[in-house]
Amino acid sequence: MRKSSIEMSVGIFMLLGLACVGYLTIQLGRMEWIGDNFYTLDARFKSVSGLKTGTQVEIAGVPVGRVDTIRLDQDREMAVVRLKIQKGITLTDDVIASIKTSGLIGDRYIKLTPGGSDKILKPGDQITETESPIDIEELISKYVFGKV
Repeated sequence: MRKSSIEMSVGIFMLLGLACVGYLTIQLGRMEWIGDNFYTLDARFKSVSGLKTGTQVEIAGVPVGRVDTIRLDQDREMAVVRLKIQKGITLTDDVIASIKTSGLIGDRYIKLTPGGSDKILKPGDQITETESPIDIEELISKYVFGKV
């Protein structure tokens, strides 16, 4: 009798432990369930060097989304970045998407600068105003070889 109650309590403890590990895996892995709380927008850049999928999208330093996919538009020879923005964040058609670097040699992220237009972007729309990252190597080579 006593042995079965110990086995039962150990079994319940193991199930609770597995449930906690599963919850932490989902939270730390930033997995999204069906019907997630995001909508998508596209942005075209001349260059996205250093940008990766999963990178943060920020407004005024506050994370509001992530980079979903990065692909090449071969017709226009531009990179198309799909952004997942949290629902409830409204962006207008004159928002500016810039690729920035956190710190001197840090990771890249996308900074959104809101505009003042009245027209709100709908899911699937495209951000037309974009700024590609500054290529430090190119600037240094221009300075070194006297082309500044």
